[in-house]
Amino acid sequence: MLPSTTVTTKSPWKNFEDAKRDFDKIIPHETNSEDLKRLGFDPFEIPNVKLITYLDLLKIFLPNDSIKLEHLEPGVRSCLEMRDGCYGYEVAPQILSGKRYGSVALDLLNFQKKKITTGWKFKALIVLNNGLVVHKVWGGEPNISKIEIEKNPLGPLQNIDKLMPSISLF
Repeated sequence: MLPSTTVTTKSPWKNFEDAKRDFDKIIPHETNSEDLKRLGFDPFEIPNVKLITYLDLLKIFLPNDSIKLEHLEPGVRSCLEMRDGCYGYEVAPQILSGKRYGSVALDLLNFQKKKITTGWKFKALIVLNNGLVVHKVWGGEPNISKIEIEKNPLGPLQNIDKLMPSISLF
């Protein structure tokens, strides 16, 4: 009887392992943009694959003055030095399900809300220089299981200031 939510970022991958398996098929200095299309990494055909510019890559790889261009991996460095033809794909598929559980009465009266979130998130960055992959990196959360418990000892009166507008005497 309690609400539930599902957040799905539409993508060709049904789970973390599928996304990682296809990502592992990308080989820097061998894989090109056509190969990426076949693997499902195409911002023009596949939803939620973000095309990022050279300027975005600068912000990612050189976020402050303490990191110098010469410190970067050679493929990334040559791409950023070239500027034209340097771009990237940012991929972040996810499936998250949230379900409230516990006492319906305590939840409705705002005394205690319990929620469990499960799912996965995958995140990858692919750097291309004139259509050739020069760098790739991935991360994410293959197995999300998070429990949230919110307790409000005053129940519906806990956030009374949000329920009633402030009264000004002056």
